[in-house]
Amino acid sequence: MTWTVPNVLTVLRLLAAPGVAIAFLYFNRPWADWFALLLFVGAAVTDWFDGYLARNWAQESRFGAMLDPIADKAMVVIALLVIVGYSSMSPWLVLPATMIVFREVFVSGLREFLGAKAKQLKVTNLAKWKTTLQMVAIAVLFSQGIFLHHLLDRSQGMDAAMIDGIITGSLPDEVGLTWLAQARDAAGIVGLALLWLAAALTLVTGWEYFRKALPHLREPEET
Repeated sequence: MTWTVPNVLTVLRLLAAPGVAIAFLYFNRPWADWFALLLFVGAAVTDWFDGYLARNWAQESRFGAMLDPIADKAMVVIALLVIVGYSSMSPWLVLPATMIVFREVFVSGLREFLGAKAKQLKVTNLAKWKTTLQMVAIAVLFSQGIFLHHLLDRSQGMDAAMIDGIITGSLPDEVGLTWLAQARDAAGIVGLALLWLAAALTLVTGWEYFRKALPHLREPEET
């Protein structure tokens, strides 16, 4: 393997995937959320840069082609596990996350079974949009955790009635609870909507890959 810049970026992205989960073991919230968000966004940016640099610098390699989708899948799956684990286990979040993880496992199994023929399952433009939506949705959902815990920090010592009064505007907002509550709610709605859209594209692209692989899954005719 040649340690080109694109390959180094891909390896760093792969190492960043477990770092998202580890952040919640060593940092308190919301700092864990901040660290996970910055790590995830940084990895998502390198996902674009390593491919761009590999093509423009003529540094495409078999190692990079193999590791790039693995790093993408590891980052998405681990981030979703963290978000679901620290959520209220709402079925509105668990269901699209399950659909995305199922598809990634299914397509990876197809590629492994096809072996050398897996090159026929080339990444489509729709699959690229799916990946982009997943990255954006996860980043927005991480930001929801940041807003939530900053809201909790600023409202320490207040009872529920006082917090509700500040947020609804019947009491003066001297600590900035209103905008944090609004940002928390907006991030939750937008992030969840994007995740459902990504899950829908996930199923569509998964079906496309299965349809392309179907001729290779049929039993040979007996002669």
